[in-house]
Amino acid sequence: MTIAPTNPSAVDPDSAIRATQLVTANGWRQRLRPFLRPQIVIGAAVVVIWLLIIASASFIAPHDPFAASGPRLEAPSAAHIFGTDALGRDVFSRVLYGARQSLPVALATITIAAVVGGLVGAVAGFFGGFVDTVLMRLADITMAFPSILLAMAVTAALGPGLTHAFIAIVVVWWPIYARLIRGQILTIKEQDHVMAATAIGVGRWRTLFKHVLPHSLTPVVVSATMDLGTIIILIASLSFLGLGALPPSPEWGAMITEGAANFYQWWIAAGPGIAMVSVVLAINFLGDGLRETLDLKLRPR
Repeated sequence: MTIAPTNPSAVDPDSAIRATQLVTANGWRQRLRPFLRPQIVIGAAVVVIWLLIIASASFIAPHDPFAASGPRLEAPSAAHIFGTDALGRDVFSRVLYGARQSLPVALATITIAAVVGGLVGAVAGFFGGFVDTVLMRLADITMAFPSILLAMAVTAALGPGLTHAFIAIVVVWWPIYARLIRGQILTIKEQDHVMAATAIGVGRWRTLFKHVLPHSLTPVVVSATMDLGTIIILIASLSFLGLGALPPSPEWGAMITEGAANFYQWWIAAGPGIAMVSVVLAINFLGDGLRETLDLKLRPR
C-alpha cells in the first residue's frame, strides 16, 4: 500500500478564510472592548432611547401636544400619565415633543461652537504672533462674562426665540474650544512629524489641517460630549426666563416655567424635569466614560 506524500505547504482555502475572519473579529473585539465601560453603555443606551423618541414622537404621543385633551390641571392618571397643564394639554405628550427641540438644538449648538472655536484656536496656536494675540484676547473678553449673563444679554438684544438662544449660546461657548484646541496645537506642532513635513516644503495650511489638527481632536470630542448636558440646561434656563422658546412650544424649559406658575400642580414641571435629568445624566455618563477611555493618563497600566 502506497501512502501519498503530503505537501506541508498546501493550505485549505476554507481554513485560511476562517482563520482570517477569526483574526479580524478578535481585532474588532480588542478595539471595542475599552468602549464597553458601564458608563458608556448606560449613557449611550439612554441617549439612543431619546433619539428614538425624537424620531417617533408623533406616533407614540397619546395626545396632540398643542390641543386640550382633558380637564385643566388634572393630576396624573391612566389617561394622562403626567397629568394636564393649565390649558388641558397632555404633559406627557408635550414632554415627548419637547425632546425634538431641546436635544437637536443642543447638538447643533455644541457642534457649531466646537467647529468655530476649534478653527479659531487652531489658527491662533499654529501661526502665533499677532494673529494669536488678537484671537485669544477676543476669546478672553468673551470668557470674562458669566455664561448665563452673556447669553441673556445676546438673546435680549436679538429678541426672544429658540433660534436667537442658539446664536447666543454659540457666542458664549466658542472660546472654550478655541483655548482647548490652541493648547493642543502648541504641543503637537513641535512634534517630529510636523517638523518633518515643514522641512520637506509642505505648505503651512496643509500642515495644519493634515498633520496637526487631526491629532488634537480627541479632547474636543470628550469635552463636547460632556458640555452637551450643560448646553441643554442653558437652553432650558433661557426658556425659563422667557428668552428661549415661545408659547405654545413644548420646550422643556418653557414647560418648567408653566409649572412654576402653577406651583401646587407639581406634575406640570415634574415631567420635563425628569426628562431633562435623565438626558443630562446619560450624557455625563457617556462623557466620563469616553474621557476615561480616550485619555491615556487615565487608562489602567
